[in-house]
Amino acid sequence: MSLETIDLNLLLMLNTVLGERSVVRAARRLHVTPSAVSNGLARLRATLDDPLLIRSGRGVVPTPRAAALAPALARALRDLDQAVHGDGFDPATTDRTFSLATADVGQVVKLPGIVAALARAMPRARLRVASVDTLLASGGLAGPEIDVLIGVGEKGPGVHVQPLYEETIVLVCRAGHPALRGRGRVTKQQLTALRHVEVQVAPGRGNRDLAASYAALGVARDIAVVVPTFTAAAAIVAATDLVASLPDSLVDLLAPGFALRRLATPLAPIGTTLNLLWHDRTHQDPGLRAFRDLLAGLFRKSRRGS
Repeated sequence: MSLETIDLNLLLMLNTVLGERSVVRAARRLHVTPSAVSNGLARLRATLDDPLLIRSGRGVVPTPRAAALAPALARALRDLDQAVHGDGFDPATTDRTFSLATADVGQVVKLPGIVAALARAMPRARLRVASVDTLLASGGLAGPEIDVLIGVGEKGPGVHVQPLYEETIVLVCRAGHPALRGRGRVTKQQLTALRHVEVQVAPGRGNRDLAASYAALGVARDIAVVVPTFTAAAAIVAATDLVASLPDSLVDLLAPGFALRRLATPLAPIGTTLNLLWHDRTHQDPGLRAFRDLLAGLFRKSRRGS
């Protein structure tokens, strides 16, 4: 006998009859006729070379072979049903791990609130946070590693996008920088003379919008250093005469410790939308839907509170 020769429907039928101890009641549960159940059991008897069920009064009793098979069969069918239909998701008891990718500014500014909200809504859940570089190296949102991204990413094949919040980009320098002599306001000529730290988290709209704003003013940035994180740029600015364009929320957080100062410029205001992004791969998962709803709700509250 080979497992490939056994019809799974016959095993389901046997499991139901073993549970009901009646062909008629099993047929009713399976929405088939009693004769269909009897015919199916006859096929399974021939395959397993065992009577399996013996009539006893108005019901049936299992043979020793069927009795030994019953618990393993019930467990296997239960596991298969769970695999096909998925677990019911309970935020209060789930211990699954959610994975989130975001740039360092999100990790520093937004992550504490996300962790606190997750602890309230899903006290046993775990959170794995990755950089945008890790997301790209692991195959993006279509890959198996990352569930959601918070960033300036854009819609692509199979990618869902939900706007979360707006971020303003500001130019900063260190306290005592020569550019602050004009009460923190620089002219176009002074802006042209400044040297910059550029942050390249990943290819995206944020860098394009910044470059477009300078191009519209007719200013070519003199980029002295390129770094992969906003916090690295802030540290360099704090120790040198270089300047950097940073998210205003990060400047609020780091300005006291890094002694950063904002510079007013003739540039058009630079703003960007931070989005929540996920892939079709995870779109229907009830746990990840709850996680995405938690994130969206958290940022809705912060917008109302601002």
